[in-house]
Amino acid sequence: MIDAHCHLNFHKFEHDYERVIKAAKAAGIKKIINVGTQISSSKWAVELADKYEDLYAIVGVHPHHADKISSKNWLSELKKLTKHPKVVAIGECGLDYFDYKSNGIVNPDVQKEVFLQQLELANEAKLPLQIHSRNELARIELLEILKSHKNLLQSKPGMFHCMAGSKESLKSALELGFYIGFDGNITYNGLPPGEPVGLKELVKHTPLDRIIIETDSPYLTPLPHRGQRNEPKYAIIIGEVIAKIKGVSFAKLAEQTDQNVYNLFLSL
Repeated sequence: MIDAHCHLNFHKFEHDYERVIKAAKAAGIKKIINVGTQISSSKWAVELADKYEDLYAIVGVHPHHADKISSKNWLSELKKLTKHPKVVAIGECGLDYFDYKSNGIVNPDVQKEVFLQQLELANEAKLPLQIHSRNELARIELLEILKSHKNLLQSKPGMFHCMAGSKESLKSALELGFYIGFDGNITYNGLPPGEPVGLKELVKHTPLDRIIIETDSPYLTPLPHRGQRNEPKYAIIIGEVIAKIKGVSFAKLAEQTDQNVYNLFLSL
């Protein structure tokens, strides 16, 4: 199985990422894609990809960091990173209007500007997008941006990371050609905070050939390990839960979701 979104490039893994990579391989994780949220973590994702054969990188600026870009040359720095052969997408980028205690809501206009610049870069670099979108209003506005800029999208435009929201938003994302990522919070009970529909319901409405498994490590640790640091090896648990929801064997789920990753990220 492939973990298509994690953050071994974050500080929570700085002392033991090598052990975590070995544990993931022992559990059956074939490849790991580390994702940047700003220029520094994007660079570190690329460095890890250089160091380990089965690690890859996604580079970009998260909407939380849209107002914290310290370098005026951030876009040119990001463009340089896209030249690396193990960079498979631009992300995680998008819109987020969820009010976090630690961050608050970044000015939506700033978020949109930074997202559009990355959308244009993805078009130039011929790379798909890995989209972060939290809060249904943000998701609706993001989908409208994507619909009005379809000319900038690749034939396989990307994936919605950690999908949540309404069935209508899911349908719009699928109609645009996007794949859908599900994470450890698929194992939690109840609605995700601020969202209108349970995640298991969204899984039911997502075709198997559009589902991608991801952990978002170190966050969103699946049950029964919730409360601990998440790791790529727990992608297996997420896959097992989704297989049950879809009524297929784990082997079939793993085979199809891995193929989905290869179909989307062509340089993997």
